[in-house]
Amino acid sequence: MDVQEAYKNNRGSRNTQSERVLRPRNLNRALLERQLLLRRSAMSVPDALEQLAGLQTQAPNPPYIGLWSRLAGFRHEALSRLIVDKSAVRIALMRSTLHLVSARDCLTFRPVLQPVLERGLQSAYGKHLNGLDADALAAAGRALVEAQPRTFSELGALLAERWPDREPAALAAAVRTWVPLVQVPPRGVWGASGQASHTSAEEWLSLPLAADTAPDAMILRYLSAFGPATVKDMQVWSGLTRLSEVVRRLRPQLRTFRDEHGSELFDLPDAPLPDADTPAPVRFLSEFDNMLLSYADRTRIMAEEYRARVFTVNGIIRAAILVDGFVRGIWKIELMKDAAVLVIELFEPLSSQDREALIEEGGRLLTFAAAEAQSHDIRFT
Repeated sequence: MDVQEAYKNNRGSRNTQSERVLRPRNLNRALLERQLLLRRSAMSVPDALEQLAGLQTQAPNPPYIGLWSRLAGFRHEALSRLIVDKSAVRIALMRSTLHLVSARDCLTFRPVLQPVLERGLQSAYGKHLNGLDADALAAAGRALVEAQPRTFSELGALLAERWPDREPAALAAAVRTWVPLVQVPPRGVWGASGQASHTSAEEWLSLPLAADTAPDAMILRYLSAFGPATVKDMQVWSGLTRLSEVVRRLRPQLRTFRDEHGSELFDLPDAPLPDADTPAPVRFLSEFDNMLLSYADRTRIMAEEYRARVFTVNGIIRAAILVDGFVRGIWKIELMKDAAVLVIELFEPLSSQDREALIEEGGRLLTFAAAEAQSHDIRFT
């Protein structure tokens, strides 16, 4: 029995018609507030990483853009320093994708998400790992990466010396699943280059993973960053399944709403719900921004007809533009010798006021992201 059915069977005298209905603009403003996008926040970078429940980071630079859009006076070195001093780490977490999170969230989120990584491994490499001694492979992989950080290519080649009948990529992927691997600097440091090398989270942070594998606390963190949300939304964000029972346990701690389709939404009792007419400034989202990836129903942030223009067939999530809180286009920066050009592709016409605001914010983005260029320009397509 799912949460919706349990609600109907156990509501007693409660009347679903009395529950507040939240329209897409209500949900949009709640999301923007919790994602620090209604105004730039004075929050510290470590606190922001935890408020956002991490930033997806399939490429090294998007988290810097994401934080620049959210924090007042953000500078590159404020995040780079956290990566170097081990206060923030890059590790596969939600949806089995690479995220930048605080060290504390790394240690608590990773054990909860173990089933997500195992399901991804089985889907990609299951037939290559049949009959393999998982404990022996995990121990061998851990010893190799803790002796010194390794790229996946190096790790797979070394493991293949012991298991020559197995595909090296499958062996490395299995170790990534069974050993919590973090990427070490200079990967992830702004302006630095280097291949993605890995060691274990325990070795890097000199701390053990949390023993608790229940997702309850992590789901509350999700609601703080992305709520109100349905059970399906929670599952899309995390990659976990069967969260109905978790929400059933948490229900006494939560308040509930309905969306315009009648689906039940869950939220923290004191989480902000700004008015639907709260002004929202134009913002540039980074590639892979979790705001676009954390819901089953994305209409609180993006019209369905725009999805194919933002989500590519090869898994890239393009950098998007928010106007009045909703996705209205995509952007990229083209570097040509000493020039940097911000290329903006609009999905619909904008008012002259919104267009001017976009140009002003785009100029600030170029100053932040392409400071080394001698000339900056903005082009609309």
